[in-house]
Amino acid sequence: MPKFEREELLKKFRDMRDKGIPIVGGGAGTGLSAKCEEDGGIDLIVIYNSGRYRMAGRGSLSGLLAYGNANEIVKEMASEVIPVTKHTPVLAGVNGTDPFCNFDMFLDDLQRLGFSGIQNFPTVGLIDGTFRANLEETGMSYAQEVEVIRLASEKGMFTTPYVFGEEDAAAMAKAGADIIVCHLGLTTGGNIGAETAVTLDDCVDKIDVWSAAALAVNPDTIILCHGGPIAMPEDAEYVLKRTKTCHGFYGASSMERLPTEVALVAQTKAFKDISF
Repeated sequence: MPKFEREELLKKFRDMRDKGIPIVGGGAGTGLSAKCEEDGGIDLIVIYNSGRYRMAGRGSLSGLLAYGNANEIVKEMASEVIPVTKHTPVLAGVNGTDPFCNFDMFLDDLQRLGFSGIQNFPTVGLIDGTFRANLEETGMSYAQEVEVIRLASEKGMFTTPYVFGEEDAAAMAKAGADIIVCHLGLTTGGNIGAETAVTLDDCVDKIDVWSAAALAVNPDTIILCHGGPIAMPEDAEYVLKRTKTCHGFYGASSMERLPTEVALVAQTKAFKDISF
């Protein structure tokens, strides 16, 4: 599959934004997930280590722990996902705090593999408290993720970073991010989803504040929402109708884990209900 050029994607997504057509992105942990998402008309696909883990029955936060090399895993996943996606740009989740990665060379490798852009995942943005403070103090910081987004943007790659607050949003917009994804926490619902989350109305308030910070830096920034209680289409619709500036939704667990859980359980029950 040919790599989609950044300007081509920007033109498409800005046109959708201006027409009020929701931009929908999704995570894919398997080639089948990507293929089905494309058949459903998805606008962009992102692959990263948590996609592989959640489709193996583990919680998405496993992607933040030392279960494998995230940057190498995303390269492995490329051979499974990119060949089966014919009309959709595929972005790579990049662990921007990896101290053993030469990102100048790594981003070039991703482009050669057919990736159209990147997202910052795994991300320390999901970590809080003393542990997060210690990470920042010892050189494993969100600022490094911002720099990787900046480098990717300079290389002409499409960038869709997660942000977790006003400062993050402004920093990523300044770094040249094309789409800002407001991350509202681990997705709720299903067998391995979160139980602790903010409300949908809380999400609306946060998105408005964060998007304002990004738009103050770059008024042309596109804003998406993700995670927390925004798990199903009706949740996304609720948020999109109430936010001042949000142009679409990015789903990971929402796009592949939750529907898979429902479909497999229902299909198994249907077979078990056979009488003869």
